[in-house]
Amino acid sequence: MNRGLPAVLVFAVAMFGPAGCRPKESTVGNGRPAEIAEPASAASAGTSERPGSEVDPAALRDAIRKAADRGETITEAINATGRFFPPMFRSLVEVGERTGHLSEVLARLADHYDNQLKLRRMFLAAITWPLAELGIAVVVVGLLIWIVGIIGQASGTQIDPLGLGLTGHQGLLIYLAFVGGAGLLLWGVIWAIRRGVVWTRPIQRAVLRLPVLGEALTILALARLAWSLHLTLNTEIDVRRALALSLQSTHSARFADKIDPIDAAIDGGESITEALTAAGVFPADFLAAVGVGEQTGKLAESMGLLSRQYQDRARAALATLTTLAGFAVWAVIAAVIIAVIFRLALFYIGTIRSAIGPI
Repeated sequence: MNRGLPAVLVFAVAMFGPAGCRPKESTVGNGRPAEIAEPASAASAGTSERPGSEVDPAALRDAIRKAADRGETITEAINATGRFFPPMFRSLVEVGERTGHLSEVLARLADHYDNQLKLRRMFLAAITWPLAELGIAVVVVGLLIWIVGIIGQASGTQIDPLGLGLTGHQGLLIYLAFVGGAGLLLWGVIWAIRRGVVWTRPIQRAVLRLPVLGEALTILALARLAWSLHLTLNTEIDVRRALALSLQSTHSARFADKIDPIDAAIDGGESITEALTAAGVFPADFLAAVGVGEQTGKLAESMGLLSRQYQDRARAALATLTTLAGFAVWAVIAAVIIAVIFRLALFYIGTIRSAIGPI
């Protein structure tokens, strides 16, 4: 049995399984140290790139172990799991195993997914309070519909504070069904976008055209692209394959749509800088960093430096997204409160007029 398999299993399955990961010093393959991952309480760092469905990590480890016992390579064992592992992970493991640098490749993969995990944690922490406010608003509206309906039944008066015909138990059930359906629809769209489903690309392009939101999302995508290029170009993988994998890692139709034109341009003899420039979607500072790195023969190092710069900008972009989310939630809550106030005022005025009668 391959001696490096247990370390690879701990690294890979823990990374892309339901649990998260954290670095731990161990050995891989020929006994050299490598950063692997062991289960922790954090969310999975690989979830954002994994196109497959949830798989039991224990069953997955057993399947890979049995494949290794049959004499298969680690690459073959991992590929046999289907789409559980993202394309970048599978490709780089194959390159590392073929060139004898698996430990170094796994160390860089650990850094890559640890970086993705940090960004995810930052985003979730940033939107927690706006989402909590939205949840409270949804609950308050539901309670209002239910309680006002009960009061109306007790008094024999039909009270509809929202003007939607939703009151009492039935109104609450309709409201909850609508909120649940809207939530599932939103989750489905996000799920499809993260997995690059074709029909979501027009939605992505439309969102990226929005003045502030589009700019923030573009910066986040460029941060992932720069880091992925730094990772893939540090291995012996073909440069065209490295570019394709890195562009896919952005999870943005704006950049993923340019994989084929960029590949064709490089195949036609153009430099990386020329191919990216012709794509027409990359900012000037990104192209300048690529040009300097390509001219000096240190493109991987240049992308590493650029990725750190974009990480700082990504933090600012996350702050912008948080602000926008906060304003959106505040606007929804304010609209609901204003609507309820006006409806109650009109109901109160109508009740007084009914009691006074015609003058």
